[in-house]
Amino acid sequence: MPGRMISSMVDGRNLFTASKETTVRSACRLMTENRVGALLVLENGKIAGIFTERDALNKILTAGLDPDTTILAQVMASNPQTIGVDKPLAHALYMMAEGGFRHVPVVDTNGKPLGMVSARDALGQDMVELEREMEHLHELESSIGY
Repeated sequence: MPGRMISSMVDGRNLFTASKETTVRSACRLMTENRVGALLVLENGKIAGIFTERDALNKILTAGLDPDTTILAQVMASNPQTIGVDKPLAHALYMMAEGGFRHVPVVDTNGKPLGMVSARDALGQDMVELEREMEHLHELESSIGY
């Protein structure tokens, strides 16, 4: 991990975004369908905020807000910290630890959003393989009636 660069983490990945007017339910559906834990909220092509699964839990569910009428502008974290594509992953992890968050938007030198890195990225391929094994085990248990 020490030598892994942000650029290698975002190359070839899709960036999932929403507008400030997107409802929380639509945003959560998009995150679920794409198996991501956060969306960048864009306005005129620039980052306006970030909405995460933690926001859904802490700002919507716990607060009793209606996800069908609450829009992202009301609950997103505005002006999130970003990281340049030319930085090492370790720098992003430091930012996350210091800031108490799990996702950092990646931008080019002009501030254009290119991707997102998460704390989960630090675990890399080992975590992906473990998740696959766990899903396979769950499928096997379900098929034999556990």
